[in-house]
Amino acid sequence: MSKFDKLLTTLLFANSDNNFHFDDVVKILLSLGFKMRINGSHHIFTKENVIEIINLQPKNNMVKAYQVKQVREIIIKYKLWQNGKQSE
Repeated sequence: MSKFDKLLTTLLFANSDNNFHFDDVVKILLSLGFKMRINGSHHIFTKENVIEIINLQPKNNMVKAYQVKQVREIIIKYKLWQNGKQSE
């Protein structure tokens, strides 16, 4: 299992949303084909055919629990895990 697969599995099936490093969530989103732009501390992710916009702000190099939940819900809603990693 690749590092990306482990990160994605942890995100999708984690018991706690409080323990996700900001850089790991960014890697997951970029690997799933999201585009990132930065406005101050806000990292904004968009993807073609995904209506929702993901807005993350790091807090002590971690992602806020409610934002992890939002990312998980979008990945599940659009079945993005089925595409696997799209780029290295």
